Amino acid sequence: MQNQDNDNYADVHDRNQRKSAQSVSSVFYNLNSFIMKHSEITDTILKAYYKVYNILGYGFLEQVYEKSMFIELRKRGCFVERQKRIQVFYEDEEVGYYFADLIVNGCVILEIKATEALHEQHEYQLINYLKATEIEVGLLLNFGKHPKFRRKIFSNK
Repeated sequence: MQNQDNDNYADVHDRNQRKSAQSVSSVFYNLNSFIMKHSEITDTILKAYYKVYNILGYGFLEQVYEKSMFIELRKRGCFVERQKRIQVFYEDEEVGYYFADLIVNGCVILEIKATEALHEQHEYQLINYLKATEIEVGLLLNFGKHPKFRRKIFSNK
């Protein structure tokens, strides 16, 4: 009788371990899918970014890089909105607005900088832009002495 109980325990234990492994695998897959959300379009954006940086280099105003990115992304077949007004709400009341530098294919916000270095405040600015929209992916692109970018993800769900 004890052997049968041990066998039943082993079967239940093995099933629970398999379920647990499947759950972890599922969570990892979902997390990885979320992290890599819109990776194809962000790859296209980053290729455009490096092309613009290599042609223009360092030292222009942000608006020069913004317009150049707009042109390059359109050449690559992207739908790009420039300086789109985004409303910010507190509860159900509009409390302000901002203008997104670029929105690509309606799913990625681009924040363009032309500074010596990226700072934490720039990253929070982009995260707040994502919070104010249904868009979950943002790229912070710096056309400084050395090209640097940050990818930010925020879910409003």
